[in-house]
Amino acid sequence: MKTFIIFAMCKIEKMKLKSFLLSLLLIISFIAEAQRDIKKECVPTTMFSATYSYQFPGADTKILYGNNSTVGASILYKTNKNWLWSANANFIFGEKIRASREDILGIILDGSGELITGDGIWGSYAMFERGYNIQAKVGKIFSVCAPNPNCGFFVNAGLGYLLNRIRIEFSSYASTPPNLDDDYRYGYDRMRGGFAYSGEVGYMYMSSSRVLNFSLSFEFTQAHTKSLRQWDFNLMGPDLKKYIDRYYGIRFAIYIPTYKRMPSEYYYY
Repeated sequence: MKTFIIFAMCKIEKMKLKSFLLSLLLIISFIAEAQRDIKKECVPTTMFSATYSYQFPGADTKILYGNNSTVGASILYKTNKNWLWSANANFIFGEKIRASREDILGIILDGSGELITGDGIWGSYAMFERGYNIQAKVGKIFSVCAPNPNCGFFVNAGLGYLLNRIRIEFSSYASTPPNLDDDYRYGYDRMRGGFAYSGEVGYMYMSSSRVLNFSLSFEFTQAHTKSLRQWDFNLMGPDLKKYIDRYYGIRFAIYIPTYKRMPSEYYYY
C-alpha cells in the first residue's frame, strides 16, 4: 500500500512538472511573440481571411455564362521572409446564363419555348450559374510603397480544382416538370469540372496597429474541365468534349492576423 502511494505521488509530481514546463513554454512563446515589432521586422503569422471577387468569363465559359461573383475564405501563413502559403475555397454564383433556353432545355420545351409543369400548365423558371473553386497557393510579398516590412505588392500562384453548373429553379405555385424532376435535371445542368490553376497580382496592406488588413488584386483562373454527367439529354448521349473554363476577376480580401503586436509605449510606476 505504501509503495502504491509513493508511486501515485510520483505520478502526480510528474504531471505537475509537465504542466509547469508546458505553461512555461507557452509564456516564453507569448513573450517572444509579443516583443515582435511589425514596424521594423517581418513578422511570421497565421491569418484568416474572407474574400469577394467579381469575375468576367473567358474561353468556353463565356459561351454558357455571364459575369459572376465569388465569396470565399482562406487560411494563410506568412513567413518571416514574406512568403505566403495559403488554402482557399470559393463559392461561385452568377445570375446570367448566355446560352439560350433552346440550347439548354430544347428537347423538353413546347412550340412556344415554354415548359409544361407537372400540373399541365406553363411553368415559370430561372437559371443561374453555381460552382466552386478550391486551391492551394504560394506567393511572395515585395515591400514596396509599404508602411512596414510586412506588406506591399504581392504575387500568387495556385493549383486546385474548379466546378461549375447550371442551377434551374422553378416557381413555387406549380409542381416541377416531370422531365426535370429528381435525377432527370442532372441531364441538363451542364456540370463540368477539372484541374485548375491561377495567377494573382495585387497589393496587400497590413497596418502597424493590426486594425486594418486587406488586399486588392487582379486574379486569373483557368481550368481544364470535362462533363461530370453520364448523359446529356440534348445530345442524347454523353458529352465527351474537353473545355477550357476561364475567369478574370478583381479580388478583395480582409485579413485577421494572429500575431501579438509590440506595445508602442511603456509605463513606469
